[in-house]
Amino acid sequence: MSETLPENPTPLTGKALLTKVKELSHLPRRETAKRCGYYTVTKNNQTRVNLTDFYDAVLAAKGVPLDPEGAKDGRGREPTYRVSVHKNGQIVIGSTYTGAMGLKPGDEFEIKLGYKHIHLIQIDRADSDRNGSASDEE
Repeated sequence: MSETLPENPTPLTGKALLTKVKELSHLPRRETAKRCGYYTVTKNNQTRVNLTDFYDAVLAAKGVPLDPEGAKDGRGREPTYRVSVHKNGQIVIGSTYTGAMGLKPGDEFEIKLGYKHIHLIQIDRADSDRNGSASDEE
């Protein structure tokens, strides 16, 4: 069966994609992806099926986006659990981590230095109120 395929197909997305996938469930995955528009035609007139794009589109249509760029809010980098010392000697942890721990402005920590590590130990508000806060000391 030799069918003529357009060189620049418009891939199906959303509900249209899911409906077509159900219709073609009897076909192999590559053929299903191709019929849903997930292919390119090379200079040598060969058809290459883009299974990764097809799978991503199916997952997105089902409400499971895998694009890491889509998860970002456009205001910075993804958390990496790594930091570096800035030129001014400071280490910034970042709101992603403080938010994940439920920390609020004014929460205090005791700093304990070890060999090649630093421990930050959160001070309970009840303890700091009883013993006087760190801001009372000079």
